[in-house]
Amino acid sequence: MSDAALGMTMLGLIVVVIMMGFPTAFTLMGLGMVFGFTAFYDPSQPWFDNRIFNLMVQRTFGAMTNDTLLSIPLFVLMGYIMERGALVDKMFHSVQLAFRRLPGSLAVTTLVICTFWGIASGLVGAVVVLMGVIAMRPMLNAGYDVRLASGVITAGGTLGILIPPSVMIIVYAAVAGQSVVKLYAAAMFPGFFLAFLYLLYIVGWVLINPKVAPKLPPEQLRAPVPAWLEHMGREYTPRIFMALLASLVSPARAMQATIEGVRVSWWHLLRSVFTALVPLWLAVAMLGATWWYVVIYSQQDNNAAAAVVAVAKEAKEGQAATAGATGAASVAGASGTSSGASASAENSSSGVQEPPGAGVQEPPGAQRVSGGVQEPPGAEKTSGGLSEPPGAESTAKVASSPDKDEPLQEMSSASDATDAPKTEPVPEGFYTGFWITLATVAALLAWYYWNFDGEQFEILRMLTSSVMPLAILTLVVLGVILFGITTATESAAVGAFGAFLMAFQARTLTFERIKEAVFLTAKTTSMVCWLFVGSALFSAVFAILGGQRLVEEWVMGLNLTPVQFLLLSQAIIFVLGWPLEWTEIIVIFVPIFLPLLQHFQIDPMLWGTLVFVNLQAAFLSPPVAMSAFYLKGVSPPHVTINQIFAGMMPYMLIVILCMVLMYVWPGLTLWLPNYLYGK
Repeated sequence: MSDAALGMTMLGLIVVVIMMGFPTAFTLMGLGMVFGFTAFYDPSQPWFDNRIFNLMVQRTFGAMTNDTLLSIPLFVLMGYIMERGALVDKMFHSVQLAFRRLPGSLAVTTLVICTFWGIASGLVGAVVVLMGVIAMRPMLNAGYDVRLASGVITAGGTLGILIPPSVMIIVYAAVAGQSVVKLYAAAMFPGFFLAFLYLLYIVGWVLINPKVAPKLPPEQLRAPVPAWLEHMGREYTPRIFMALLASLVSPARAMQATIEGVRVSWWHLLRSVFTALVPLWLAVAMLGATWWYVVIYSQQDNNAAAAVVAVAKEAKEGQAATAGATGAASVAGASGTSSGASASAENSSSGVQEPPGAGVQEPPGAQRVSGGVQEPPGAEKTSGGLSEPPGAESTAKVASSPDKDEPLQEMSSASDATDAPKTEPVPEGFYTGFWITLATVAALLAWYYWNFDGEQFEILRMLTSSVMPLAILTLVVLGVILFGITTATESAAVGAFGAFLMAFQARTLTFERIKEAVFLTAKTTSMVCWLFVGSALFSAVFAILGGQRLVEEWVMGLNLTPVQFLLLSQAIIFVLGWPLEWTEIIVIFVPIFLPLLQHFQIDPMLWGTLVFVNLQAAFLSPPVAMSAFYLKGVSPPHVTINQIFAGMMPYMLIVILCMVLMYVWPGLTLWLPNYLYGK
């Protein structure tokens, strides 16, 4: 059997062995060691001198020193702390009240919570199980169709692997040598766009067929209004926002009596006004951040570049003027050359004369060195005085790769690095669009506060206490990454610390829950790290045996267009998503396609984001859809697996529609990273 055939045998065998239930990481390492030992075997040398052992050590060291993987345990810890902190129950109730007037409000609420909780945790199984426990029975008790209830939980639970921060994105970045930050930006719009398509499907289905989501009883649509708010409405005005403002000016009537144990003080009224102004604070923060980034922050690079160009232009003009003056002087002095020649001859004949090229001359070839001492032969290859040992060149290249540390440059264009600004000038029409948006938001806020009553205040207070901390934490974690303030690892540390603060503030943080979260984090991180080591060894042996070359020759022989290659690669990954987990697909099969992207001139970020969305479809496609089995484990006994499959199928078609739109309009994926970090 040839080496190439041996490599393809190894590739096929890994799928069979994993489907038999063997641990993926150790299966990868075992097959890599066995097939690698066979490939390197030399009867003339002892078996322990086989090169596969050296390769194993090198690949393990390389995987464990990958900086990209450092953020995984921190993001995982963030998710487990939130999950164990039992922070979802109150959040679900408050969001349900906020969306109570929408058709299928319980399903819409479930989708919203799945999206936010998926962002925070990034664990599909955890989100599906948790929302299955919290939302499944309330939807079934309200008369919701089983297909609607199961579909929204399973589909919403998978959004966490696509919307940043996502462990899948981090693993792909490590495998593909891409920037985690740019991949986060690339996956941002497709993730939220997919959630929006899910929302349209739910609302549209309920509007077409109201029987699948009956209206909730009135007692589940109203928020209890505190007695002190009713007192405020009687004493001032039923428009609670106006009443709160009036009470700050004349608080005597508001503080007449203590109602239901609530002491109405001036500070209590001030806090209430601050809570009522939360929508205004959010609008100001979002619009202000947009103006600051587009008009002020992003233009610093452009202004600096313009200043550099101006200085260079002035220097060039100065050099031209100097050259002109020098030329004029040389012409003027040329007439005196002959008369001065005799005088110079007389001067040279008297005294000691300097040899040609006066001064101490450097030995031949020394002009190539900036200093006076010449480097030994071959030293010009190194930046310092000492040369690297053999084989260190590759390590140095990896360490200096702009994709590892610099989020401003793609791997495909690493050789075309320029000093161009990271961002483009202010887009045309930005100012018009901004002022129109500002006017629209101001009108909506004015209408909201004019109709603001006690029930809306209570819902807003519940949302502020349950949803706002998670929303702020998510925005901070993503914002510091996307704006280049911190690295992915540092932002993960911020997220983990914020999760601890949220759980502590909610008084749900106990030692047992912390211990469980830390144990699960260590278990998950160990699995990912060992999987990465096994994948590194497996991929190296596969390439050495010639399997990678055989795949490339086969694909090249098909004479595919870039679109056809995209369809073929994504179809293969979709099929592999049935028997395999996303980790196995990313670390085993994705590296097979990566070398072909350059040939077909496909951006690795676009292709990787398509893989992320594709794996969502794999989670939702029978017969081996893991989301369905996660939900079945916590569903009531009368809910069958076939009903769950039926509820998942429309969402799988929506995922495919999203992929088609990404094919047709690549800007959906690439616009944000190109705008933030340059092309």
